[in-house]
Amino acid sequence: MRRRDFALGLAAVLAPRLGYAQQPERVSRIGYLTPATGSPEDELGVRETRALVDGLRGLGWVDGRNIAIDHRFSGSGRARIEANAKELVALKPDVILTVGGPPLAAVMAETKTIPVVFTVVGDPVKGGFVSSLAHPGGNVTGFSVLEAAVAGKWPQLLKEIAPGISRVMVVMEADSPSQLVMHDAVAATAPSLGLILATAMLHDVGELDQQVEQFAREPSGGLVVFSNPILANNLQHYHALALRYRLPAIYSYPIYAETGGLISYGPDPVNQVREATRYIDKILRGAKPGDLPVQQPTKYSLVVNLKTASSLGLTVPPLVLARADEVIE
Repeated sequence: MRRRDFALGLAAVLAPRLGYAQQPERVSRIGYLTPATGSPEDELGVRETRALVDGLRGLGWVDGRNIAIDHRFSGSGRARIEANAKELVALKPDVILTVGGPPLAAVMAETKTIPVVFTVVGDPVKGGFVSSLAHPGGNVTGFSVLEAAVAGKWPQLLKEIAPGISRVMVVMEADSPSQLVMHDAVAATAPSLGLILATAMLHDVGELDQQVEQFAREPSGGLVVFSNPILANNLQHYHALALRYRLPAIYSYPIYAETGGLISYGPDPVNQVREATRYIDKILRGAKPGDLPVQQPTKYSLVVNLKTASSLGLTVPPLVLARADEVIE
C-alpha cells in the first residue's frame, strides 16, 4: 500500500473518533442551597463555598467547563430558603447540595427524584430525612453531625475553662428538632455541674441581642451555643456581644473559636462540604444516593482562643490546653 493511500485510510478510520473527541463536554448542573448570605463577611459561608468549588475541581469538575453550579444563598429566613429550593428544583439539576436541616427539608418538599446530598444535619434519621444511616433509600444521602452525642460535654468543658459560672444559657435555633435533642443532652448534664439552665430560642438576630442582654443581668453566667444560621451569619456581632457582657461561651464548630469565640468542640462543617463533593462526583458518574451510606463525623476538634480568654479574665487550665487540637494565640 502506498504511503498516501495508507494515510487516507487511517484518516478515514480515525475521523469519527477525532470528531467525537472534539465535541464539547456535557455540562452537569449542580444546585447549591445554603443558609449562608453570600457576603464576603460571612466567613463560614465563604469557606464552605470555597470547599465545594475546590473539592469538585480536585475531582475533575470545573465550574464553567463541565459543570454549572447554581448558587442560592438564602440567609436564615425560612421563607427565602423555601423559595430558593423551589427555584433550584425547577432548574432540574443533576444533583443538589444542601447545608443544614431547613434547606434539606425545603428541597425534599419539592422533589423526590433529583439526587440530594446534605451536610451539617443533626440526626437525619430522627429528622425523617433518611430511613437509616447505612441504607438511606430514596433520593437523599449525605453527612450528619450527630452533635447530641457530644452536647453533654459542652457544659463540662465550659465549666473547666470558666469554673466560676453557676448559670448557663443554651442559645439555639427555634423550631429545630435536632437542636432540641442537643438541648436535652445539655439539660441532663447541667445539674451535676451545679449549673442552672436557661434557654434562648432564636428566630432572628434581634432576639439574640435581647436574650443575651437579659441573661447577663445576673452574674456568673455562661453560654452554650448551638450553631445555627442566625449566629453563623453574624459571627463578629455575637462575639462582641459575649465580650461586652463578659459571658464565657462554648460553641460546636471550630470556626467559632477561630473567629473570636472562647472555646469550641465539634466537627468541622467546612470539611463536610469538601467530603460531600466525593458523593456528588459518584452521583454524577451514575451512583444512586440511596445506596450511599450517610457519613458521620470521624473527628471532633477542640479549639481554644487564648486572646478571648484573656479578655474575659480567664486562665485556661493546662489540662484543657493539652487536649486542644488548636490554640489561638
